[in-house]
Amino acid sequence: MSKLKVTNARRKNRVRLQLRRTGAGRPRLSVFRSSKHIYAQVIDDLKGVTLASASSLEKSLRDGSKTGADIDAASAVGKLVAERAVKNGVKEVVFDRGQYLYHGRVKALADAAREGGLSF
Repeated sequence: MSKLKVTNARRKNRVRLQLRRTGAGRPRLSVFRSSKHIYAQVIDDLKGVTLASASSLEKSLRDGSKTGADIDAASAVGKLVAERAVKNGVKEVVFDRGQYLYHGRVKALADAAREGGLSF
């Protein structure tokens, strides 16, 4: 394995361990960021089900933005996933940034989810 993959895997494991310690059974808002799109889902780990999800691939979001890989798309995804989670009765989550630093698109998604009604 390359040094970058090892570093990312260690960071991801460290973040997930911390979430399990402090999560107290709350669902987690998981973020996946690729070079072209961003995805978010609210997962209930106790039941093993996804409660809400959104991505920049969705038709309603593709029409509004030029690309799925910018801060505007991340904000739209954050608002949409928060709206869907609140609709399903989820108000409190833990934020799982995975291996990504809390910066740029990940931060924009988190801020938009907070504005949409989720608290973390």
